[in-house]
Amino acid sequence: MKPTRKSKDDGKAGRRAPLLALGAHPDDIEFGCGGVIASETAAGRAAHFVICSRGEAASHGTPAQRQKEAQASAKILGATLEFIELGGDCHFETSSENAITLAGIIRRHRPTIILAPSPVANQHPDHSRLGCLARDAARLARYGGLGEMKDVPAHAIEQLLFYAITVDAEPKDISPILFDVSDGKTVDTWRAAMKAHASQSRTRDYVQLQLTRARLNGLRAGVDHAIALFPSDPVVVDSLSQITRAARRF
Repeated sequence: MKPTRKSKDDGKAGRRAPLLALGAHPDDIEFGCGGVIASETAAGRAAHFVICSRGEAASHGTPAQRQKEAQASAKILGATLEFIELGGDCHFETSSENAITLAGIIRRHRPTIILAPSPVANQHPDHSRLGCLARDAARLARYGGLGEMKDVPAHAIEQLLFYAITVDAEPKDISPILFDVSDGKTVDTWRAAMKAHASQSRTRDYVQLQLTRARLNGLRAGVDHAIALFPSDPVVVDSLSQITRAARRF
């Protein structure tokens, strides 16, 4: 009998390799791709959040409040998190120094997949700049001769996937991967994680906005809810069985 091929994503002990999610502000990951995180952690994948500011320039919520909201939300989603500084809210720069900082985190956590905000310009500038920094950092993490990280082994990820926090942030030149989050428990967990960011829903119902976007994507794909992810590079498969179904019903 021919042995079953083990997926590269299974890890050394049959566990899914870790996922790294980057957010410019304390609520970005939850609003942009929280349902994906909920589904993956429920399936046994470890997830780690890297939040690159405390939302100190926001119109609502203090940095201390937003940090507590992020911690509560990450706990709901079953993720760990850390805060780092890339210049402060509204002050991100796409510099080699910031890219190397993120590359060091990639080497430390050694994920196979990174989720980051899209680099589309028509959105909060921190979002688009972080998307560009994530792409640069994923490359720099591979370079073993980079002096600033010589004490940490190089690491190559397999996929950088962009999430879009708003419709305007969706790349128009990339066909999305529609991630099915229709499971009721997944949606409930995602909703709870978004609601943890109560300071951001004082003037606009962001929770309902994101659920409605997911519902529209779901209707497009013939499921209840789906979240669009946009691959930075073409996805490579070695078996047609890895391709399940398309959104179009031919």
